[in-house]
Amino acid sequence: MNKMFCYQCEQTLQCKGCTQAGVCGKDAETAALQDLLRALTMGLSQYAHRARQLGKTCDELNRITFEALFTTVTNVNFDAEKVDEFCTKVASKLVRAAELYNAACTENNVQPDQLSEYAHIKLAPTRDERVAQGRHFGVDVRIEKLGADAAGVHELIIDGIKGLAAYADHAAVLGYSNDTIAEYVHRALSRLAESPTDLNELLELALDCGHANILAMELLDKANTTTYGNPEPTAVSITPKKGKCILVSGHDLHDLAKLLEQTEGKGINVYTHGEMLPCNAYPQLKKYKHLAGHYGTAWQNQQTEFAKFPGAILMTTNCIQKPRSEYVDRIFTTGLVEFPGVKHVKNDHFAPVIEAALACEGYAEDAPVDKKIMIGFGHHAVKGVAPAVVDAIKAGKIRHFFLIGGCDGAKPGRNYYTEFAEKVPKDCVILTLACGKFRFNTLDFGDIGGIPRLLDCGQCNDAYSAVLIATTLAEAFKCEINELPLSLILSWYEQKAAAVLLSLLALGIKNIRLGPTFPAFVTPAILDVLVKNFDIAPITTADDDLKSILG
Repeated sequence: MNKMFCYQCEQTLQCKGCTQAGVCGKDAETAALQDLLRALTMGLSQYAHRARQLGKTCDELNRITFEALFTTVTNVNFDAEKVDEFCTKVASKLVRAAELYNAACTENNVQPDQLSEYAHIKLAPTRDERVAQGRHFGVDVRIEKLGADAAGVHELIIDGIKGLAAYADHAAVLGYSNDTIAEYVHRALSRLAESPTDLNELLELALDCGHANILAMELLDKANTTTYGNPEPTAVSITPKKGKCILVSGHDLHDLAKLLEQTEGKGINVYTHGEMLPCNAYPQLKKYKHLAGHYGTAWQNQQTEFAKFPGAILMTTNCIQKPRSEYVDRIFTTGLVEFPGVKHVKNDHFAPVIEAALACEGYAEDAPVDKKIMIGFGHHAVKGVAPAVVDAIKAGKIRHFFLIGGCDGAKPGRNYYTEFAEKVPKDCVILTLACGKFRFNTLDFGDIGGIPRLLDCGQCNDAYSAVLIATTLAEAFKCEINELPLSLILSWYEQKAAAVLLSLLALGIKNIRLGPTFPAFVTPAILDVLVKNFDIAPITTADDDLKSILG
């Protein structure tokens, strides 16, 4: 058995898997405890799924399932002690789920099912023993047991479920839930706990994950827009202003809103970083005058960018890297994010972050030039100009749409996306979302008859916006989405991207180009199915791919 085995992200060593320590910085102890946490969640799901079939549901079990899965997403929780505590918490909920199921069986006069070992996990008394338990449920053990192909689809499904769990958790923070999403998660994890190996059944379960993730993205879109308004086309400053400052990174709008409330009138400028950039377009967030704009680029550059930022830093969700000494004393985590030695803020009490910002030097002066970029082209904004877009297409002014986006990362080869965007012909429009946009979003692409050639749709979860935009165009032209002059050029890094990809496949969208590499768990047999059913293909070169798409 390996010391650890993890191949859930794009950075895995030689695209095969990390076996000693994670490229992300995750150590073997934390990896094993995350495997145990996932196993406990699968056991809980076996009970919750069957209880639901007998008419018993529990919001508490739904929520803990999403939180546990989100905790195991790449770059969320690096603290073995905290993950171990979460295992104890979920183990107690597993007992609660068993009680719920047994009560449902009694009420319905049915015999309880015989469940797999996941449903009967008893936590060992010491952390070292619990680490050993986690390794028993590791991915390498599953590969040995099921074979690489079946285990690979298991990983694809579980990664997709982790991604949709993250979106569902963001929505839950704002008070929004949908039991249909929880039903799928418990059903799928329950089935995976039974170790199925039939690829057709597993691929159907994977597409079901895509449909469930569409519901999760739709729910989060509703939560965000109902709470903070529909994003508006907005020019956002990407240069600093004089004064004390706080930088907010991650994805969570609720955390930013609470911080803005608590910093109002304190002489502190708040900047977004990474995937928080779209927050500057929401009316109920940008109303705060001290939301000063955006600083920096994508998550993988944070160590350099954070070191140069002269204020406090708040990490709200996944994307944290090991903090450097230059800023470790002024970075904070909140929510599910944890890192050993980093101060954690609970329950939206951001006083420590504010105190740290006031103690920092801040920016001594305004930047000499205030540079801005345009954001805020979600489905609501684009639908408003849809008639003009349709007219431009019919008049031959817009030839093609390219969705170029997804997760950014540190491995070589991602300059492809910059080059591709730069080479897109001037009679074509680029849609973008997630942190992949930072490869090219400061470039001047101009416009076509007043329609910007670069439309920033938002965060990774705003793939939902892109789907709605495509649906609007398809309805206008009375055709299928695959018949539109639209091509998807996607980059992936972690589990949210897997969820989005499965959603696109579930919608039947074909001819997606994916890079910079395929996931390590996509074996030749799995790839063959994806190619045959969906015409999915790896990226090659910008010139060759453009030539293939545009002829």
